[in-house]
Amino acid sequence: MGPDRALGQEPADVVDAPILAVPRIEASSVELAGVSKRFGDVTALSDVTLDAKPGEFLVLLGPSGCGKSTVLRLIAGLEAPSAGTISIGGAPMNRVVTKNRDVAMVFQSYALYPHLSVRKNIEFPLRSRGVPRDDINDIVPRVAESLRLTDYLGRKPAELSGGQRQRVALARALVRRPKVFLMDEPLSNLDAQLRVEMRAELVELHRQLGITILYVTHDQIEAMTMGQRIAVLKDGVLQQLDTPETVRDEPANAFVASFVGSPPMNILAGTVVESGGELSVATVAGPVALPPAEGALVRQLSLDSVLLGVRPEDLGIGRDGALAATVSLIEAMGRLQHVTCRLADGHLISVQGAEHVALDVGDHVSLSVCGPVHLFDPVSERRLS
Repeated sequence: MGPDRALGQEPADVVDAPILAVPRIEASSVELAGVSKRFGDVTALSDVTLDAKPGEFLVLLGPSGCGKSTVLRLIAGLEAPSAGTISIGGAPMNRVVTKNRDVAMVFQSYALYPHLSVRKNIEFPLRSRGVPRDDINDIVPRVAESLRLTDYLGRKPAELSGGQRQRVALARALVRRPKVFLMDEPLSNLDAQLRVEMRAELVELHRQLGITILYVTHDQIEAMTMGQRIAVLKDGVLQQLDTPETVRDEPANAFVASFVGSPPMNILAGTVVESGGELSVATVAGPVALPPAEGALVRQLSLDSVLLGVRPEDLGIGRDGALAATVSLIEAMGRLQHVTCRLADGHLISVQGAEHVALDVGDHVSLSVCGPVHLFDPVSERRLS
């Protein structure tokens, strides 16, 4: 348990408290059409087209430096696009200043004023807009109640836990009732337990208020559990935009396949071999037989090599499989056992199963494919379909 959890810690049974005090917010769509952003010779975003529907929870997922935060900054008006159009609620925003876009940002660092109380932090955007005191006195208590902050309104940020500080940042955004919420890795400073709790709170907040959220993270577990759709980016290029289930089960390319999933998909290069009318993929670890549908697809495309993808849970481990490997790491994770193996060329491959197999690091094992395989073009790395 992190040190900031000690102050003002709430009982565990409070986490599921309903959020009812604030009425639903009028949500807006967000559209990016052919948006690029260059900083000198560096291209941060390249021809990105995506949309968030009104009231949608859209997650922007990708490794550090892929352009996720740049997307939020462009939507907020903190940066101007080098090309393309940004619209909110169907209205072009390229020439609209930040304060007139009706968006609110929640940052990783909370960005609270340390010398102000929780109440005054939440009030700040209302006072800066000249909202009458009577209205402020009506709005702030209701938002504080919604986020279970009523008992902390007189405290300073330093007296709060990490989760409470993040809720203050959310409250400060909520009082403005913006049409769009932009969240830039808001949970990354929290410990593991608080992250799980805050994920649940954000999903519940979204469900009850109907707000449009664009949420940036590099944590694919957050993306898969929170997002209604996921936009996966790499090197400033949009790789795939779809539901979490589709992104996981039908990744658009080898990058998405190897990035999404816990643990991610194993990708092996191999050549196509035919024997007795059946096709298989010869990898450095051994052959993998192709199911009839995948074999027919490879024949149709006349491919002599492919990238083969297998999820860790679709591999079995023993001593009579077709793929040879050496055990490198064993992780007992409750009822699951996660085993990392090294292949002859040094490539690492992950196996995850419900049955705990008696193994030691350094053991020579054989792996067998016991689930679906995914095929990708060896040059473009796009999914074969």
